Amino acid sequence: MNWQVYIILCSDGTLYTGITTDIARRLRQHGTGGGAKYFRGRRPEEVLFLEGGHDRSSASKRELYIKGLSRAGKQALLQTAAKPVPHLLNLSS
Repeated sequence: MNWQVYIILCSDGTLYTGITTDIARRLRQHGTGGGAKYFRGRRPEEVLFLEGGHDRSSASKRELYIKGLSRAGKQALLQTAAKPVPHLLNLSS
């Protein structure tokens, strides 16, 4: 199964990192309060990073690695990463 690692910019300016097999479904969950507890009181605004090609194990390891980075480290990762699919960028529409 193809697992993806993603980073979302939240309405309060924080960065949320997660994994999924279906990014569109997961974004809907985050936007409607059915996703992670992290989104209680904040909204997903924009997908900044989307990296596919993982199995569950490698996606979890990559997620843990990214979550361990400082904000500056995450921003450096975002500068070097390929941009996600344009229709996923703006979540507020």
